[in-house]
Amino acid sequence: MYETVWWYLIVGGVLVFMGIAATTFKRLPLSAAMLYLAIGYALGPAHLLQLDLVRDAHFLRPVTEVALLVSLFAIGLRLRLPLVAPLWALPLRLGFVAMLLTIPLLTLVGAFVLGLDWGPALLLAAILAPTDPVLAHDVQVQESDDVDLLRFSLSGEGGLNDGIALPFALLGLALCASSTADGGDPLDWRFALTAVAGVVGGIVIGGLLGWITTWSVAWLRTRHAQALGLEGFFALGLIGLAYGAAQLAHTYGFVAVFAAGVAMRRVEHRASGPRSPRETIGTVDSEDVVATAADPQKAHAYMAESVLGFTIELERIAEVAVMMIVGNVLASTRASLFTWQSAALIAALFFVVRPLAVEASLLGSEASHAQRRLMSWFGIRGIGSFYYLAFALEATQGRHSNDILALVPLTLAVITSSVVVHGITATPLMNRYHRARNR
Repeated sequence: MYETVWWYLIVGGVLVFMGIAATTFKRLPLSAAMLYLAIGYALGPAHLLQLDLVRDAHFLRPVTEVALLVSLFAIGLRLRLPLVAPLWALPLRLGFVAMLLTIPLLTLVGAFVLGLDWGPALLLAAILAPTDPVLAHDVQVQESDDVDLLRFSLSGEGGLNDGIALPFALLGLALCASSTADGGDPLDWRFALTAVAGVVGGIVIGGLLGWITTWSVAWLRTRHAQALGLEGFFALGLIGLAYGAAQLAHTYGFVAVFAAGVAMRRVEHRASGPRSPRETIGTVDSEDVVATAADPQKAHAYMAESVLGFTIELERIAEVAVMMIVGNVLASTRASLFTWQSAALIAALFFVVRPLAVEASLLGSEASHAQRRLMSWFGIRGIGSFYYLAFALEATQGRHSNDILALVPLTLAVITSSVVVHGITATPLMNRYHRARNR
C-alpha cells in the first residue's frame, strides 16, 4: 500500500518538476537523463525498486524496445528534406560506414585489450556501436525545418544504426554459443548473412506503410472530412504496423519504423512545398480546428506536426522511464563498474574508435573540421546499448556464460559515463557551435 503511494509521489513529482524545469535544463551543463539516472539509482537502497538485469531481461528488453521505437519514429519525422538532397549523404555515411568501422575496431579492443574471446568481443562491439536516438535530443534536430548539417547528421545516424547493429549482435551470440562446451545451437547464422536484405527490406516496408497510411488519412480528411483527430492513435498505429510487418518479413523493425517517420514527412513536404509546416498551417482557429485539419492546403502539415508533437512527448516520458530503470539496475549490480577494463574501454571508444570511424566515414564530405570534431565527440551511448545488452541476456536465458555476464558491468559503465560526460558537455559545446555559426 505505502510503496504504491510512494511511487505515485515520486513519478508525479519527477514529471511535474521536469515540466517546470525543462527550460532551465537547456541552459545548464546538465541533462535530464542525469537526473533520471540518479533517481533510479536512489530507488534501489530505498527498496522501492530493485531490478536485476540478468533476472529481469525478459521485462527490460521490451520496455526499452518501445522507447526506441517511439524515438526512431520521431527522428524520422523531424528530417524534412527530399531523399535526393545531398545532405542525406552524411547521416548515411555515419549510420552505415562509421558503424561498420566501429564494430571491428571495438572487437579488436575487446579481444586484445580486455582479453575477451572473439564471440564476446564482437557482441560487446555490437552492443556499444549504435549511437543513442533517445538521449541525444540536445544535439539533434528539434524542429522539422532545421537543416543544420551537424544536427541533421547526428539525428539521421541515430535513426539508422540501431537496426544495423542487430546482425552483428546475432553473430556475436552465435560465436559465443559455438565456443561453449556443448557447442549449442542458439541462433541461426542466416541472420548475420542477410544483413543487407534486412536493412533494405526494413526501409521498403516502413517507407511504403508510412506513405500509404499518411496519404490515405490525408485523402479521407481533405476529400470527405473523415478520419479527423486522434493523431496519437495514428502515430502509435503506424509504429506498430511498421515494426510488426518488418518483423514478420524477417527484416529490421527499427529501420522500418525510422523509414515510416521519414515517409510521413516526405508526404507532408511534397504537399506543402518549400514553405515550412508552420507557415503552411498558419493561424489555427481554436474554435474550428477541424477546418484546418481538413483544409487541402494545410491538412498534411497539420497532421505531421500534430503527430510529431505527440511522439516527442512520448519520447520524453520514455526517457524518464528507461533512464530510471538503468539507474536502478546500476544500484543492484554487484560487480564493480569502474575497473581498469571499463576505463580502457571508455577511453578507447570515446577518444580513439569513435573519432577514427567518423573521420574515415566523412572523408571528402562538406562537413567542416569543427562539425567533424563535434560528430566524433557526440557518439552518445545509452538506451540503444542497454536494449542490446538486455536482448543478449534474454536470448541466452538459462545458459549465461561467464563471458557474456562479464559484458554487463562493461556496458553499464560505458552508458553511465556517456550520460554524465556527454550530458555535461552538450549544452556548452552546442552553444559555442551556434555562436560560431551565427558569426
